[in-house]
Amino acid sequence: MCRLGDLSSVTAGQVDARAGRAAYEFLIYATDLALAGWIDAIVTLPLNKESLRRSGIEHPGHTEILAERCGVADHAMMLYLAADAGEERARTSFTARPGLGVVHVTLHVALRQVFTLLSPEAVVAKIRVADRAMRPLTEGRAPRIAVSSLNPHAGENGLFGDEEIRIISPAVAIAKEEGFDVHGPLPNDTLFLQALTGSYDAVVAMYHDQGHIALKTAGFHRAVNVTLGLPIVRTSVAHGTAFDIAWQGIADPSSLIEATRVAARIVAGRQQGFGWTGGRL
Repeated sequence: MCRLGDLSSVTAGQVDARAGRAAYEFLIYATDLALAGWIDAIVTLPLNKESLRRSGIEHPGHTEILAERCGVADHAMMLYLAADAGEERARTSFTARPGLGVVHVTLHVALRQVFTLLSPEAVVAKIRVADRAMRPLTEGRAPRIAVSSLNPHAGENGLFGDEEIRIISPAVAIAKEEGFDVHGPLPNDTLFLQALTGSYDAVVAMYHDQGHIALKTAGFHRAVNVTLGLPIVRTSVAHGTAFDIAWQGIADPSSLIEATRVAARIVAGRQQGFGWTGGRL
């Protein structure tokens, strides 16, 4: 029993407004504990967005709920690939590394909107965010940041699009003047191979699938979501609720384990003053 009522009759693997409301209330409670300093970080499992909506919660997911509760307007999501370990390292050609972070200039929008949302200011802002976000994970070392192109072959000097010339290159130049170790725009079809083998610590991608597909293909079970811009530390798994396999004993907990480890590393970095400005990552 809880103050929400008896949840024991909620059927696993089915959309249910009671489960959506409970998930929301549990998240709020954990967030308040973190804001009050009772806990150092929160690690979340996936929300079923339909259950959330049926319970009367209009927010599309964790990030928006957290931003509202924490009173922030400017926030972002970083997808982080935890370091190779043991058996998985032996199956890949990637060298051991502390991990790779991907910050997206645009995220959950239709692809046609990406072209109107990109600007030099937006790209520079995400370069700054990537630098701050990675410093707790690189123990304060200035991260090497790669900025992805938007068009094939980085536009081929305007032949396949001029966004690299008009938007991305000027943004990289501004960031370099500000002292960031940033490179680009780089062709996306080779960029991630370089990043995953250790040339870069973070990638600034222009849109959702550009970053997500590459990172999740490289290590789906080691991918971790990190919410940036909050006064608290929050990490999450990088997968959905998977109702189709609920309570069958076959779910892989790797992403949850890595999310917990990454949260602990960020907290340790925060305590040492790496990458945190005004109390926010």
